[in-house]
Amino acid sequence: MDLTQIPRMIDISSVKAETTVIDVERIAAMAAEFQFIGAFTMPCFTAHLIGLLRNERDVMAGGVVGFPSGTDLTNTKIACARELVKMGVEEIDMVIQVGALISGQYDFVCEDVKAVVNEAGGLPVKCIIEAAYLSDDEIRRASELVVKAGAAFVKTGTGWAPKPTTVDTIRIIKETIGDAAQIKAAGGVGSLDTLLGMQAMGCSRFGLGIKNAETIMKELYARSGMPWPADTIS
Repeated sequence: MDLTQIPRMIDISSVKAETTVIDVERIAAMAAEFQFIGAFTMPCFTAHLIGLLRNERDVMAGGVVGFPSGTDLTNTKIACARELVKMGVEEIDMVIQVGALISGQYDFVCEDVKAVVNEAGGLPVKCIIEAAYLSDDEIRRASELVVKAGAAFVKTGTGWAPKPTTVDTIRIIKETIGDAAQIKAAGGVGSLDTLLGMQAMGCSRFGLGIKNAETIMKELYARSGMPWPADTIS
């Protein structure tokens, strides 16, 4: 178990409707303590998060577009991405037009993603396909479309869906896209064994909420034989 490598695959988030300023401050503190690769919150709190991480050179602040449904107008997504870039985010996670995908409007889905990728100006864009709502064939199609549109990652979910991401979901995405983009798992990654199983299947980034991040880090410290830090935000 590597106490440095695994945290660099984790970004911690608080992106629920009920997210508070205290939650944002908590994820910033945990990201700094464990040296997670980054932290994400809802757009209204993103500037505050960036300020909290100002002195953490190795922990980036990311922004989200289209949470949680992905059904914003493309121009709205573009405007949000533009403002996030101005704030200083280093990555953008966007939700695709899930209903349009299920409806077979593939060109629309692809152009929606491409517009945000272009507005991001070279920042990595991770596209959330909400796999929990999709059939296996739809997962494959969504993965192909976001890669075609230039996304850096296929991301499994927002964490708002009623079903968790599974190792099998990662397998389907990896078989579909190969090395054309990276894979981020989010939503229901609740144990270190689940994380490691997804990593073995080809997943390179994990989006975790506060509870799951703390659970996984405690498991990692225990298996590494290292004492749990006394000053951890609990």
